[in-house]
Amino acid sequence: MCYDRYVAICKPLHYGTLLGSRACAHMAAAAWATGFLTALLHTANTFSLPLCQGNALGQFFCELPHILKLSCSHSGYLREIGLLGVSGCLALGCFIFIVFSYVQIFRAVLRIPSQQGRHKAFSTCLPHLAVVSLFVSTGTFSYLKPPSISSPSLDLTLSVLYSVVPPALNPLIYSLRNQELKDALRKMMTGCFSGAIKCLCSGV
Repeated sequence: MCYDRYVAICKPLHYGTLLGSRACAHMAAAAWATGFLTALLHTANTFSLPLCQGNALGQFFCELPHILKLSCSHSGYLREIGLLGVSGCLALGCFIFIVFSYVQIFRAVLRIPSQQGRHKAFSTCLPHLAVVSLFVSTGTFSYLKPPSISSPSLDLTLSVLYSVVPPALNPLIYSLRNQELKDALRKMMTGCFSGAIKCLCSGV
């Protein structure tokens, strides 16, 4: 997503070449393959961990730190920590790429002479940046927070914030850029509001 904004703002004349259907397919395939491989390695390792403290978790999915708390295998624990380290390095690489892209984007936007042009460019970037910031901050805090402040309600809230909210917001953010969708949504909201008014009036 940040690469899409980078090319659209910094290299608009090359957008069709750099972000054609083949390039998008390659990037999507790389993201899915990396995610699938990472999930497969973590799943295979956690299934091999012996659990000495039961198998009940106070989460809505099997989050790795909570599974490790139930494990009594030192070697399996270290293996999973190693996998988490590799995953963290991949995530750090993605984060550095996002930061670099947005530095270039903001430099290009600040060179736009008109205030309206700068506002339009910022409005296309800031929603994605807000979602990325929410995901990174809550995910990092969830995995690196000290055990002294850990609680089931806090852990559950953080899990929802980094695993459910960002994927739910992304389609909404990108769909609302489409003018036709905006018009259809406005028309639907107007129709619902008018219908509610008519119901209230008829009831009176």
